[in-house]
Amino acid sequence: MTRLGLRARVTAGFAVGALLLAASMALFSYDLTRRSLLEERERTAVRAAYVDAAVVRTGLDTDAPDVVEVLRSLDTGSIRRPLLHLNGRWHARNAEVSASSVPVDLQRLVRSGTPAVQRVRIDGQPVLLVGVPLSDSATYYELTSLREVERTFQVLALTLTAVAIMIAGSGAALGWYATRHSLRPLTAVADAAERIAAGDFGTRLAATTDPDLTRLSTSFNHMVDQLVQRIERDRRFAADVSHELRSPLQTLAAAASVLSRRREHHDDRTATAAGLVADEITRFQRLVDDLIQLARTEQPAQRELVDAAALARDVCRARSLPDSLVRTTAIGTGGWWVDRRRVEQILGNLLDNAVRYGGGPVAVRLGWRDRDTAVLEVDDEGPGVPVGDRVGIFDRFVRGRAAHARADTDGTGLGLALVAQHAAAHGGRAGVIDRPGGGARFFVELPGSLR
Repeated sequence: MTRLGLRARVTAGFAVGALLLAASMALFSYDLTRRSLLEERERTAVRAAYVDAAVVRTGLDTDAPDVVEVLRSLDTGSIRRPLLHLNGRWHARNAEVSASSVPVDLQRLVRSGTPAVQRVRIDGQPVLLVGVPLSDSATYYELTSLREVERTFQVLALTLTAVAIMIAGSGAALGWYATRHSLRPLTAVADAAERIAAGDFGTRLAATTDPDLTRLSTSFNHMVDQLVQRIERDRRFAADVSHELRSPLQTLAAAASVLSRRREHHDDRTATAAGLVADEITRFQRLVDDLIQLARTEQPAQRELVDAAALARDVCRARSLPDSLVRTTAIGTGGWWVDRRRVEQILGNLLDNAVRYGGGPVAVRLGWRDRDTAVLEVDDEGPGVPVGDRVGIFDRFVRGRAAHARADTDGTGLGLALVAQHAAAHGGRAGVIDRPGGGARFFVELPGSLR
């Protein structure tokens, strides 16, 4: 299950909180308004029923009352309907109202001499029923329609629901704005961290006037300063050690060369030992050279316009490889805006890796990807690189399974690490995939390299 981000959670929290608050206020307002309207309508209906009951009592106080005429004389409008129970018979102005409209319990209560009020539903419509006793033999009922009140309640409910939804939406918008504003410093920190990870050690957070964020920017900038100092110390240490090792290595190499030239004057054991010493000194010299190059990779790339195709052919010829290996796309034939020394070493290390572990290179491709990203690819015909090793082989002093399988001891374990470092200095990356038809395809992406 994917976890929501901080901005989404805060926005959802604002929306839910606003919705709950709006719903609570809407329910409270609806209940209060409903009670008030019903109580007001009930009071009005009761007053009107008593007035009409008095008119009916007066009309019946004759020797031969005309009940229908008395009921027709009432000014009840369109929402009130009278009903009279006199001497065991029911009388109404129209057929819409009958004795079945009055609950039996209410009839019994009114006949006992007690006025009563009850809300009922007749034919699905809400009605307020008021019963008034007139005499021992007469009771008056008045049915007041509550349909308009119920419609008012429906409109009120829809309005309050719409208001609650709008408030929830406003809460979500407020939460989104608040998080966007509040998380802006964190976004700046993340952007700065990405630039630093890409090798831009000059990145710093801008000073802020917010006292709550001053400590964040100050601490972050101080951390970057300390990191840069530590990296610079490590780089200088590696460079200094490598340079200091060069002099004794040159002396050892000269002595080993003398021993190698005089091998025929020594016995077999001494000659073998001299050969091993010379080989190890040569490997040690390559290791020192790689360490010096690795120390230099921390420096920014010095870009210039380079004929990438010509450079690739020169690198191939320097390794006695046919320059026909180099293949370019139409856009790959132009100049690349790159660090010439770094790209030359990238090509050289990838070709050396293909020769040593991949059965030899079969193609060197120069192309492009994503508008301005130059891509360099070296194909070999070796066993390929297992998926689990495709990231680790670009780490320092890591050697792939092919090297172990061949029991190779010539490699320093820094060649591909240098490739990755040079790619990172350009803001790019290095990787490896399977080559169609077998083997491995090492690639390097160099953004911002096409001009």
